[in-house]
Amino acid sequence: MRTKILGTGSNLPEKILTNEDLEKIVNTSDEWIKTRTGIKERRIVDKDIPSSELALPAAKRALENADLSPEDIDAIIVATVTPDMSFPSTGCLIQHKLGCGRIPAFDISAGCTGFIYGLILADSLILSGLHKHVLVIAVEELTKIINWEDRTTCVLFGDGAGAAVVGMSDDENKGIIGKHWAGDGKVADYLTLPAGGSLQPTSAETVEKNLHTINMLGNETFKTAVRAMEEASLKGLKNAGLEIDDLDWLIPHQANIRIIQFTAKRLKMPMDRVIVTLDKYGNTSASSVPIAFDEALRSGKIKPGNEVLLVAFGAGFTWGSIILRF
Repeated sequence: MRTKILGTGSNLPEKILTNEDLEKIVNTSDEWIKTRTGIKERRIVDKDIPSSELALPAAKRALENADLSPEDIDAIIVATVTPDMSFPSTGCLIQHKLGCGRIPAFDISAGCTGFIYGLILADSLILSGLHKHVLVIAVEELTKIINWEDRTTCVLFGDGAGAAVVGMSDDENKGIIGKHWAGDGKVADYLTLPAGGSLQPTSAETVEKNLHTINMLGNETFKTAVRAMEEASLKGLKNAGLEIDDLDWLIPHQANIRIIQFTAKRLKMPMDRVIVTLDKYGNTSASSVPIAFDEALRSGKIKPGNEVLLVAFGAGFTWGSIILRF
């Protein structure tokens, strides 16, 4: 028995912020950004659009692609670090807006690995017999938690949403054939949003010090990310009983072109078999993998019989992979 992806969807804001636009905001340049990150532009959500609204079209497209209605969904998992509010969950808000029944709906916080974690949870819920169809959504509005005076981080992030419907496979040889997830809280301070929780509740001081924005130790994050991406990939492949040479496509978290290139090199995957959307959308955290995955499917790059590796790392630190056979 296996589960599979029945349908995918994505949604990106219309507003584009180019590197040239950023040159007018912060001390940086198009060449500096492209050389160090591989990013040319990113999408920016309107300030009055919450994560639940950005996610809704992606969820509807995934349902349409799966030929299912909201009433067919048994549970909703939303991966996000930018929920509409601390509570209720964005999952419950989306459940209502979609018109689903009185089904379980909740958020998970696994940073950029959130979509991978969500797929693993959905796979387990379905294989246990508890649910038939699970909607996994990843949505991020990171431009709302950026310090626009910090040129090392404000150039990296964008907004977007991706979704997938998971259900039983009608072919035991196709679907999710391997997975791996892990985490290490010892390096939690490498990537944080320091204030707004119970450790540092919101105050005039935390706002003044920009503690409600992304803080990242760049070099440490880079080194940890490369190791984590390699480990997640190799352990996921081992769980699937595959070798690297069996892979047709690698869809990595879109954090930085150098991390993607290092990961591909360590896996001995040529870059023409790696899906890259980073240049167009920047780092959209948990939604980067499902957005790239949806685009690869809709463009026809992924074909029947292909073996595909989804892999990500994120704040926590967390990392994980999913191996799919189409």
